[in-house]
Parts: sequence; C-alpha cells; structure tokens
Amino acid sequence: MKISMQLKYDTDIVAAAGQVAELERAGLDLVWVPEAYGYDAPSFMGFLAARTERIEIGSGILSVFSRTPALLAMTAAGVDALSGGRCHLGLGSSGPQVVEGLHGVPYAAPVARTRETIEVMRAFWRRDEPVRHQGSTITLPLPEGQGTGLGRPMRLLTPPVRPSVPVWVAALGPKNVRMVAETADGWLPLFFVPEWCDRVWGPALKEGAATRAPELGPLQISAGGLLAIGPDAERARELARGQLALFVGGMGAPGHNYYYDLISRYGYAREAETIQRLFRSGDKAGAAAAVPAALLEATTICGTESYVRDRLDAYREAGVTHLQVVPVPQEGESEATVVSRLKDLVG
Repeated sequence: MKISMQLKYDTDIVAAAGQVAELERAGLDLVWVPEAYGYDAPSFMGFLAARTERIEIGSGILSVFSRTPALLAMTAAGVDALSGGRCHLGLGSSGPQVVEGLHGVPYAAPVARTRETIEVMRAFWRRDEPVRHQGSTITLPLPEGQGTGLGRPMRLLTPPVRPSVPVWVAALGPKNVRMVAETADGWLPLFFVPEWCDRVWGPALKEGAATRAPELGPLQISAGGLLAIGPDAERARELARGQLALFVGGMGAPGHNYYYDLISRYGYAREAETIQRLFRSGDKAGAAAAVPAALLEATTICGTESYVRDRLDAYREAGVTHLQVVPVPQEGESEATVVSRLKDLVG
C-alpha cells in the first residue's frame, strides 16, 4: 500500500513545493494537487515536477466540465513529460453550483460526460489515428449544422511519454462508482470507511468490474483520512469535525449533495439532516458538534501505533492501494515525520 496526501487549497504554492520535496524524502509516494476555484492545478503540478525527483503528482481534481477532453489529454501528457512519467490525472464532475456558476456550462449527464472524457483522452494518448467520437455528450469533430462545419479529426502533435496516463475519478454515487469500476484506473472516494465499503458500494463495484477491460488491471483506490499517531492522538479527530460539517452541510444545494447522501447511506440520515439544517442556518459550530463521534472515528485514522496498524489492515482488506492521509503532527513532529512513521507501519 502506497501513501498519498492532498495539499491544502489555500496554501502558498511556492512554499508548498519545498514541503513536498521534504515529504518525498520521508517516503510519500503520491501528492494530489487540488483545484477548486483558486489557482489551477496543472500549473502547480508542473512546478512540482521540476522541484521533485520521485514522487508521483496527481490532480485532485479537475472537473470534466471545465476543460475539453482534448485539453485534459494535452495537459496530462504535458505534466507527464515534465515529470518523466509521474503524472496521475484525477477527474470529477464537481457539482452544478460550481460548474454553472463558475464555468457557465450546463451541468448535464455528469456520469456520461466523465465516461466519454476518459474514452476520448485515451484515444488521443494512443495517437494511432485522428480522433473521432460520437457520444451523447461529446462529438468530435463537430457535426454538420454545428459551428462552421470546417472541423476535422486530429491527433496529438507530440507523442506522449507514456501510452496512457493513469486516470482517477472522484465518485460517491452508485452510477458513478459503477462507471469508475468499469473504465478508470483509480477511484477517489472521500469519507471512505473500509468496513462499510462493501455494504455501500459493493454492488456498484462488482457490476463495473464485470465489464472492466482486462488490460486496465485491478482498480486502484486512494482513500483514508486525518492521521495522527500516538497515545493522545485520538484528540486529533476533533480537527475533522469542521470538514465533515462543511461537506455534509454546505457542499451543494439541498437535494444535490453527494456527501449528505453518502453519510445518509452510512446510516446517519437523521444526523445528516441536522448537520445540513444547522450549517445552512449559519450555525457552523452547531453543525460540527452534531457530527456523530462514531462517524468521526470511522473516517479518521487517529490513535496508538497498534490502533493505526489495525486500521491499515482494514484499508488493505477493502482494496485500498494508496492510503490518502492528512498528517497531524504530535508534539515535536512535522508532517514529514508522521509520513515517515506511517511508512514504517505500512511496511
């Protein structure tokens, strides 16, 4: 099992490059570069490629509605070339508030859009022939009656470093997870609880895997949570309350919140309703306090070394290939120290 972590959204990206180099020396295998509505991720990914040597660099995540499939393919190929084949492309559909509010693009058929984006990108990376695609959300080139009518099939001008860049997809809903299990290289589920994975996602994962192309290999999974190791590390769990309240209560409109739906499927429907109601009324502290202690523990990895070892076993058993952590240093530690200790525990 490899170790991954995501950088903060609001970080000083120049200073963070030095931190990533330190984490690389500590044994971090993969760093995810976020993109919301601040700096773009690919610029920083290229900067990290120049400042590091071994660590793999992923986008976490790029919306399939914010760029065309061709541009996504070109961007991933470019970062892959700069890094010597260390790029991972994390994708997602985001939500209607961001897609329509920030990008001005209709939020239509997100699962189909993601599937077709992956198909088109891989066609561009293969570079064996000019790309044509006739889908429900993507058509290349534009058909007669749209645009000028002068579009023609094209291929990437420069050969990619690798014939394909690993494609990861952030997904929580059953239809999206089924598509991921069928078509993606990896899966990025937030608030993943290994013991509940089979109950919540088992049927979707199995249905997708049944039609998965053998050449893709097994589905990779990057999941985890807040990490603290030590006799008093349980206290660090409290740091995750605010994030859970934000995502369940404030990420997306009522009736269209993937995290609210997930927590409800975990068995906390009443609590999810309370968190959302309090958060949307402006009582963020009350929303955080309403997060159940059992859910807080299930979505974090905070405790003694023996406790953390047990959690690692649970993640392995659930098929997690990349433990994705948010290191919380204890007294006298740095984030790199926590990663180094985790590396020893992972073995």
